[in-house]
Amino acid sequence: MQLMHQRILIISIILLLLLLLFEITMTKTPPTSPPDLPCKIRLLLSLLTVVINTVRRSNGTINRRLMSLCDLKASPSSKPNNRVKTSDVMVDPTRNLWFRLYVPAAAITTTASSPSAKLPLIIYFHGGGFAFFSANSKPYDDLCKRLSAELPAVVVSVNYRLAPEHIYPSQYEDGFDVLKFIDQTTIDGFDLNNLDITRCFLAGDSAGGNLAHHVAVKASDHHEFGKMRVVGLIAIQPFFGGKERTESETRLSKGLALSLEQTDWYWKTFLPEGSDRDHAAANVLGKEWKDVLGVKFPVTIVFVGGFDLLQDWQRRYYEGLKKSGKEAYLIEYPNSFHGFYAFPELKESSFLVKEVRDFIEKLCYAPSGISF
Repeated sequence: MQLMHQRILIISIILLLLLLLFEITMTKTPPTSPPDLPCKIRLLLSLLTVVINTVRRSNGTINRRLMSLCDLKASPSSKPNNRVKTSDVMVDPTRNLWFRLYVPAAAITTTASSPSAKLPLIIYFHGGGFAFFSANSKPYDDLCKRLSAELPAVVVSVNYRLAPEHIYPSQYEDGFDVLKFIDQTTIDGFDLNNLDITRCFLAGDSAGGNLAHHVAVKASDHHEFGKMRVVGLIAIQPFFGGKERTESETRLSKGLALSLEQTDWYWKTFLPEGSDRDHAAANVLGKEWKDVLGVKFPVTIVFVGGFDLLQDWQRRYYEGLKKSGKEAYLIEYPNSFHGFYAFPELKESSFLVKEVRDFIEKLCYAPSGISF
């Protein structure tokens, strides 16, 4: 019976995709998506939308069993795969808190003149509205391998708890606990001769970018680290919001990769009961912004896409950092949608990796600091 239901679901998804393909070929490209987006990518994004909307229930829960059929996983590999070795490290089995460790097989050759230079550490938080995906989801495994190989850097991809089963602040607590774990623990796979945790970068996309910000605030105000120092924050299309509807949210409310209805659902299932979108977790520029003012916040780079409905909040975040005297940089890709970085065939995806590499190199190695 279960197998029959799965087959019916697969057939239904195929029929929906055929209908979407027909609409795409018979109508003009809507202004809510890039005009030259390859058909393959458009179909993949449409499939993702169908899956996400199907597994989300009206009562705020998620059909995890059905989602597991669609969320392809990647296994770790002790042998170099795409020039990177991977392994999984358990932090706390009681809450399934673990991370995937990515170590580039090749020695560092491009980021410093000395061949013995140590690799920086990137702690990465995946996106998914705080509710979907994991550290071993194939798109994120591919992305972290790519970052580890091309930057190069040791990358830690955090598998944090998901909403709605675990609401705020569970994800933030998990993120910070991983920092403490790395700072205090000797871990198999970490060669301290090739790793410098005094050059640690927090990074994340979408909800992961939000998570990275809040972990950075706590880490900046935390004086118990032994060796770890968070020097940079890489916010890739971070997920921020508020009760106000911005111009980009209204104009791109039915975006190809992310819709306003989806973002509202994510906030509702993540935030504490009775909270609205002006909660400090979502609207970081609100009443709790003083938390940033009072700490030595890491140098931040913010990536924005011109077809992302969240772009107004992302620019406000960058502007808020600058007005608060923090060092921040803004990179905009006018023709990019939410999640473009997951598609290496897109030129903007390659541009992003290069910008991240330049950001790390200038911050870690440039004698006079960073300059864009």
